[in-house]
Amino acid sequence: MRAIDDGNGGIFFIDAPGGTGKTFLISLLLASIRSRPDIALAVASSGIAATMLEGGRTAHSAFKLPLNLQMTEEPTCNISKNSSMAKLLQSCKIIIWDECTMAHKRALEALDRTMKDLRNHTGHFGGAMILLAGDFRQTLPVIPRSTAADEINACLKLSYLWRYVTTLRLTTNMRVALQNDSSAEIFAKQLLTIGNGEVPVDVSTGLISFPQGFWFFVSTKEELIANVFPNIVQNHVNHDWLSSRAILAAKNKDVDELNFIIQNTVPGELHSYKSVDCMTNPEEATNYPTEFLNSLDLPGMPPHNLRIKVGSVIIMLRNLNQPKLCNGTSNQQQAPDLASVGRSIL
Repeated sequence: MRAIDDGNGGIFFIDAPGGTGKTFLISLLLASIRSRPDIALAVASSGIAATMLEGGRTAHSAFKLPLNLQMTEEPTCNISKNSSMAKLLQSCKIIIWDECTMAHKRALEALDRTMKDLRNHTGHFGGAMILLAGDFRQTLPVIPRSTAADEINACLKLSYLWRYVTTLRLTTNMRVALQNDSSAEIFAKQLLTIGNGEVPVDVSTGLISFPQGFWFFVSTKEELIANVFPNIVQNHVNHDWLSSRAILAAKNKDVDELNFIIQNTVPGELHSYKSVDCMTNPEEATNYPTEFLNSLDLPGMPPHNLRIKVGSVIIMLRNLNQPKLCNGTSNQQQAPDLASVGRSIL
């Protein structure tokens, strides 16, 4: 806050493992700056993280970042000086970028070049203050068809900007401290042990051994479901019970299969809801027929054929590009109900 008041800019990074209150701190900063009132821009590398921030958007959507960052040596953002986004970037007091550790280093470098041009300032980010937040122990940039060296090279710490970053750390796990849960405390310490590289590594294979009591194996998917969701028939109506457990999977098809198995065990009739897929430009309809759009399984989007029962847990999606409201709604209307929520292919 002192750096914001001085107006000299700077780059700060909040190193915060999960549960240490990073999102709460960012929300507090946003509320404090906007109450003056000044402009604070909040973005995130992932859509889920963006929904946690007030007025948050994905970095690619807000900054018009190029999609082929790994193929371009010196990328820039596709923002013209006369656009409304350019005027916003010229007058904002701070840009907060959550989960920045997942972003390619050239994304931050592209923003740096663009801000210098928009603000006519040779300092880093045109003299604006940048607050980065994330945890390098978690997912690093994903580079398709690459090696481990390529992923490390794309990491933010190998950017020429990193030497100018001031690192601040959050260390106390607030989830554990507030809930006073001993098992959660043990699990949090085990995660930090693995993330800090303190677990012994097998020299021959390069693999690590998980700490004792960190895991146990099951032989079938049915056994996994029975351990995570015991007595699902009786407990599926208890939302507090459901919200305290989950099965994570690496691929969407595994998630869909597990959901289908669990739904079959719950009493009731299975209902199917199909999305309405169409092109926004009618002239492109011949190139992208409806049958092709229906076959797409996009990460973070519902399937074309959504099968649920009464009592099933669902997640409502909202449009992250707020100036362009979805489903033809206006500012005076409420959020669309479940019947009007579908998929759109841009």
